[in-house]
Amino acid sequence: MKFSITILIILFCTAGLVSGAQTSQKNKRKENEIDIRAIDSNKKMKLVWSDEFNYNGLPDSSKWNYAVGANGWGNNEKQFYTKADTTNAIVKNGVLCIIARNEKHDNNDYTSARLLTKGKAEWEYGKIEVRAKLPPGLGLWPAFWMLGNNIDKAGWPKCGEIDIMEHVGYKKDSLFGTIHTEAYNHRKNTQKGRIVFLKNPYSQFHTYAINWTSEKIEFLLDGKIYFQFANEHKTNAEWPFDQPFYLLLNLAVGGDFGGKEGIDNSKFPAVYQIDYVRVYQ
Repeated sequence: MKFSITILIILFCTAGLVSGAQTSQKNKRKENEIDIRAIDSNKKMKLVWSDEFNYNGLPDSSKWNYAVGANGWGNNEKQFYTKADTTNAIVKNGVLCIIARNEKHDNNDYTSARLLTKGKAEWEYGKIEVRAKLPPGLGLWPAFWMLGNNIDKAGWPKCGEIDIMEHVGYKKDSLFGTIHTEAYNHRKNTQKGRIVFLKNPYSQFHTYAINWTSEKIEFLLDGKIYFQFANEHKTNAEWPFDQPFYLLLNLAVGGDFGGKEGIDNSKFPAVYQIDYVRVYQ
């Protein structure tokens, strides 16, 4: 009898181990499937727009406009954004450099550049990605993001905003991927997103991207999905993303988010390096 009980116990434990191993293998396989799907998603799409920055001088004027001025940009930022000034935006050695400088311009102590495709190229859905190396420094705020092309009529945040990549100098190892809408935005502290670990952002190039469909927006770092925002099928207040959006690249200084812990003037000039920007559909 004791022998029979012992056999049953062994069989039960063995079954548990096999089941656990199978579950673990399934989980690993599921994780791998997600990774592969993320990495290979652009194979099903065609490249419809890009800037590879394989030229020298100012950014390509057929692709990029400039946002110009120093009104704080809704975030109490400290820089003046210049227009077509190679001291703040220049392409060389296959890379776009957006350069923030500690220099006076009107009543501002800093200059930088903010490039956008508004009026030149806008997209509804697709995979949008940038490969970039970020500048180190307290008070710096590089970003790669999108705004709805109805912003002039609807205003922000009704137009929608997709922050594909945001980084701030006081969070040296963090990537912020976020969406803002009328219902979900930072002014209400209801924005949707995720903060993830970012290894060596100042010494290595990383790829920051989104996969955007009518059902969801997936955020990717180096080909791996780390956050997903799903369409709740309610109203435009929650999902204003069924319309064209345009791209923005900028390097801000200070501000409500970027300047929370001050600005380190020893880090200027600061250079945000962009290897390429690509859009697949």
